[in-house]
Amino acid sequence: MDLESTKTLAMAVAVGFGMIGPGIGVGLVAASALDAIGRNPEAANKIQPLMFTGIVFAEALAIFALVVGFIVKFV
Repeated sequence: MDLESTKTLAMAVAVGFGMIGPGIGVGLVAASALDAIGRNPEAANKIQPLMFTGIVFAEALAIFALVVGFIVKFV
């Protein structure tokens, strides 16, 4: 296996494992928000911005994993 193939495989593994946590986190945040809105529909205007904030922070971790993957691949 040459160096370029190893870098590509390392990038795939880094990004793949780095996306698992945020993917689960986004699912849990959305499920909890929908559950809360289902119990108290009047609170939807307060819950939705917090839900989107949580999703944004979880997705930021996924972007960090992607950046690390690119660093592994091209450096």
